[in-house]
Amino acid sequence: MSNNMKNIEFEKPSYSEWQDAAIKALKGKPFESLLTKTSEGITLEPLYTQESLVAKLGEELDKQVATIRSLQNSQVFKVAQQVYAGTGEAFFAQLDDSLARGNEVVTIDSRVNFEWTAEIVAKLATYFSEYSFKITVENSNDPLLAVFDNIAIEQREATKGFIISKNPITLTDFPNVRSIGADITIYHNQGANAVQELAYALAFAAKYAEQEESFEAFAKRFYVTFAIDTQFFTEIAKLRAFKVLWKAFSSAYGIEKNIKIPTLAETSLRSFSKLDVYVNLLRAANEALSGLIGGADVFTVHPHDALTKPTDQSIRIARNVSLVLKEETNVLKVTDPAGGSYFIESLTADFVKEAWALFLDIEAAGGIDAYIASGKLAEELEQSYQARIKATQTRKQSLIGTNIYANPADVLESETNPLFSDIKRIAIPFEQLRADMTAANVKTGILALGTLKSSKPRADFVSGFLNTVGLVPEKSEPIATAEEAVAWLNTTEATYVVIAGNDDDTKELVPAILAGKPANVLVDVAGKYKDEEEAWLADGLNGFIFAGQNIIEKLNSVFASMKEVQR
Repeated sequence: MSNNMKNIEFEKPSYSEWQDAAIKALKGKPFESLLTKTSEGITLEPLYTQESLVAKLGEELDKQVATIRSLQNSQVFKVAQQVYAGTGEAFFAQLDDSLARGNEVVTIDSRVNFEWTAEIVAKLATYFSEYSFKITVENSNDPLLAVFDNIAIEQREATKGFIISKNPITLTDFPNVRSIGADITIYHNQGANAVQELAYALAFAAKYAEQEESFEAFAKRFYVTFAIDTQFFTEIAKLRAFKVLWKAFSSAYGIEKNIKIPTLAETSLRSFSKLDVYVNLLRAANEALSGLIGGADVFTVHPHDALTKPTDQSIRIARNVSLVLKEETNVLKVTDPAGGSYFIESLTADFVKEAWALFLDIEAAGGIDAYIASGKLAEELEQSYQARIKATQTRKQSLIGTNIYANPADVLESETNPLFSDIKRIAIPFEQLRADMTAANVKTGILALGTLKSSKPRADFVSGFLNTVGLVPEKSEPIATAEEAVAWLNTTEATYVVIAGNDDDTKELVPAILAGKPANVLVDVAGKYKDEEEAWLADGLNGFIFAGQNIIEKLNSVFASMKEVQR
């Protein structure tokens, strides 16, 4: 028997055979229903194979992989734990603690609650002489920049780090401080998709390269900063695609040798929510793993409560996310761990193609400054943001704990961290409507028709729908007659009720329920009833709740109608 097992060979089905099996399993649905369109406009296939990838890229596949690996820095994914503190004393205490517990890069946003006094910046200079750093400043007059005046001349060449600013910062005698950056997190936080982020990074690189005396001088000071969102494979491909794009970009300047550009990255705050905040921790871990696999050089994990006020515990947890991934996964023992993945290689190539095309459009428009001045960039960002908002509010994109599986008992934190107050987060509409509903003490209910088994699926859907804005509906016992339903509507405290039942029970009982319902109770029906819709609305039905509906638009409409009824 063992000899027979050794001789067994597994048959390799062809793509067409798999496609035939998939069509059969779809039971009448078109094969195209398996295709997925990303926010970047790229179509994702249901299956990627070696044959399809080779057919798509040919010899370019080997070039793509080789380029990415040749531009990978030897030391990647350095832990950059941001310091949050309200006083200078607390700042240094937290900084010392973080460096003792795995932090590798002194990471500071200059917008703090204390003054950058001469004493503080002089003390901070001793850290900059010993550790690499990543600081965010507002402009060339930022008081934090005084730290560099306190670094001894003989130590300046060995000082290494990054200065993040809207415009390049000029330093003298600091050859290893990179101060020309394409900070793409700004545009990410306004809604940019992966293709746009990559194109903007190149456009800023083109702008700054022209301002320097040589491309080599520019490249020694340049870096790029990305935010990493929850779309796991997209973000891996984005980081990998930048390396390919950078090689093409530098080649256009006649540079044939490999010039490695550091990629700084951080977890995305546009996907963070003030609702069910511990889910932010899970999002951050997912995003950090994308950054690790994608090849980010320096990575910052924001604490799960960064939108309000981080605590010592949340800061330590955020740091440990990076440390667990870096120390326990063994990912860093492999160069380009995503290399060769049919799906990721294909997605990387798509991003390269689309981002390069957009970059050329920006250059044809006169460069990034002219593109911004024309309003085209703002228009692109708004379109991307609205598409993301719509996808979240219709649940085409899940935001766990916010638009699905929400906890209505969550107490929404009103405080907002001013560092992140201008981010166009997709959770904001849910947070705002929850706050309004809670303040108004809205009472809702679910009127279950038929048996428990027949009404439960739609009742559960409605309950989850309402939970997203903090509403906990009162549920009736299963009701079999219109008389019982009207009696329940007359006793409930709810001013908004959704009828939940199967199609047969709903069609049979709703007309009589509408005829006898109290005038001060808004009534919706769960499900789509195209044939009955016109008649039911004419008889006093408020509307319908169904899957794929825009949750915020629907519940804002309900909220407005409830206030009208109560007048």
